[in-house]
Amino acid sequence: MLTRFLTNLHSRGASFLPWVLAPSLNGFLFALRTTIAACLALGIALWLELDSPIWAPMTVWSVAQLTRGESLSKARWRIIGTLIGGTAALVFIGIYPQAPWLFFPLIAVWIGLCSGFATFVSNFRSYALVLSGYTCAIICMDIVPETNNIFMFAVSRASYIILGVLCEAFIGLLFAFNQDHRAHISVRQKLESALTLVCNTLYHILRQDRGAITEARNLFGTILSINDQIEFSELEMGVHGHEGDHARAALAAVSALLSRSFGMATRLELLSSNHKDFDTVIAAFIQFLQHFSKRLPQESEISELLAELQHLRDLCRRYATPHRLIPLTPTDPTTPTEDSLITNSALDERILFSSLGDLIGDLEEAITEYHASTHTIRGDHFQFQRHTHRDGRLAFNNGFRAALAVLVTSFIYEVTAWSNGNTLISITALICGLFATKENPVLGTIKFLKGLAVAWCVAWLLCFVFIPMVTTYEPLIIILSAAMMLGGLARANPATAPAAAAYNLLMPLMLGIQNHHIIDESKFYNTTLAIMLSGVTAVLIFRSILPFNRKAEAFRLRKATLRELRNLASLGSTPHISAWIGHNTDRFSRLLRHATTITPLVEAGIQGTLATLTLGLNIIRLRGLLNREYLPESARRPITLVLYYIEHSSRRHDRAARLTRAAIRRLRELDTQDHEAIIRLEITRALTHLVVIEYTLRTNENFLDASEPFRGEGPITTPPPQPPTLQELEST
Repeated sequence: MLTRFLTNLHSRGASFLPWVLAPSLNGFLFALRTTIAACLALGIALWLELDSPIWAPMTVWSVAQLTRGESLSKARWRIIGTLIGGTAALVFIGIYPQAPWLFFPLIAVWIGLCSGFATFVSNFRSYALVLSGYTCAIICMDIVPETNNIFMFAVSRASYIILGVLCEAFIGLLFAFNQDHRAHISVRQKLESALTLVCNTLYHILRQDRGAITEARNLFGTILSINDQIEFSELEMGVHGHEGDHARAALAAVSALLSRSFGMATRLELLSSNHKDFDTVIAAFIQFLQHFSKRLPQESEISELLAELQHLRDLCRRYATPHRLIPLTPTDPTTPTEDSLITNSALDERILFSSLGDLIGDLEEAITEYHASTHTIRGDHFQFQRHTHRDGRLAFNNGFRAALAVLVTSFIYEVTAWSNGNTLISITALICGLFATKENPVLGTIKFLKGLAVAWCVAWLLCFVFIPMVTTYEPLIIILSAAMMLGGLARANPATAPAAAAYNLLMPLMLGIQNHHIIDESKFYNTTLAIMLSGVTAVLIFRSILPFNRKAEAFRLRKATLRELRNLASLGSTPHISAWIGHNTDRFSRLLRHATTITPLVEAGIQGTLATLTLGLNIIRLRGLLNREYLPESARRPITLVLYYIEHSSRRHDRAARLTRAAIRRLRELDTQDHEAIIRLEITRALTHLVVIEYTLRTNENFLDASEPFRGEGPITTPPPQPPTLQELEST
């Protein structure tokens, strides 16, 4: 009977709180090591008799992350942000020590600038910037009653931070078993996963299977998340070479390969018709892709994979190279007979071979960089810079909201003269800083507020029931450990992680632990009231001031994409494929993150975004052909005209589409003339890109119209209208 009762109790509890009664091993180890580090930091702070010892365990919970790489990165940037914020506090107190109506706006502007600029960087570099903002506010607000001690207070606050960081790093090191080896394995597995997924997708695209494009677009978010994790794995490796740079370069090549596959799908749809040689080569490539996932993890197979790709690429180059079946008659080179020339079908086949060769080249580059990332190369100085989209509007919104929150709480402090008004300002600045760089901070702040409510309940129980029962450090740590373990387990559970972040960070502050006394009722309720009001203020600010609007964001991101697209077509710019892919991958992942449900409008927007990405890549490669100067002037002029109309078309692109069709017809006729092999090969390559550009311009006119929000009109699939004549093209 008792056994059955305990079994039922466990099953019910496991279904209600599985992260407490049945946590994962990684989650349990995270909670255990962070709890030990926090208790160690608190013990050292109490032993040193620091004036605010509770900030040491707060720092531990602030920097602790589920992986060691994330913890090390956050710890490093937290120290940097603390030093910058402390220096700013010294300067601001020195400038306006007795002028609150100048002092508070100055702090608000500082926090606004930090929050705004934090939007332009990624990972914990962003955290360092917002930290420098709210650290300055915390130091300034805590020292307001006694500004003469600003230097000592800033030094002591930095001491708490460094103590907490060192304790977390020390305990984390004890729990890090064979960390560098596991980090190398982790990077390798992530890259293998990305390469396998993209090759499987490419396999389905080349077979022209249904749903292949939909499968391909979902990989961009996966690639972006892997890119973020590589930075943290680098720190876990310790002293290393440039494996991380090669890993990022491999992911960039995977992104380029994935993007090029969309153009390949378009060419297969438009040009695939009874090409025996091409069908033979593509069948061999499909067979290569079919066994790729089993061969890639084997070190001995890398050279074989590259050799097979090189052989396939050589075949594509050979078949893409123009040749004549019958020589032209030398007496009348301007009027060749029909039988003396390669047919349009043969030219289409050369276009397909040229495109397939480029596709294989991207895969070859991805495998080469993947192999370089798996081991240290002596004398390697390779570096790779990742490009992300910088949203100026989002940066302004984040900075303005954070600054306004500080001004509102400062006004409340000045009007009410509340003794804990400085805590209200400090914690509001902290919460706004933490969520300032979030694209949709409303959801995060609401969960954060729920975590504050739970923290208040636990802190009340500890302060008025358990802590008064003890007088020494050892039983105090036992009591706190139970509460901290609970928070650590919740932090390791994705569903409760946002609320647990508030619980772990601010619950110790509510306790107000000191060396020689415990917190009384008045101070407890005043402190916790200020903290709770800070959470409420942050939620109200984020909900009411420049609130997040998914439709407005989608319109803004689309305008940014189209503006960059027009810049790619400008002959005065120098476009880079890595920057174009990086910016668009970042924008695309944001659209997917904020799309709670895939509606027809969202689906059309995703299709348009990927079509624009493919369009831009072909424009960049077409620009590269113009820069090589092998094309004759008769071929360069129609291409230049196409680029001009793309650059200057912000609304309707039908004119650019018609000119692209005319350029295709012109280049097809030029291919029939007696040119050198290199010139005809360049004409073939130009046609490879123009075919995709024309199709994309024609089928995505609604999405490419930057003058108004996209209303979800799908791609246009009607047959193309008649292009202008050559005389019209020449006279334009």
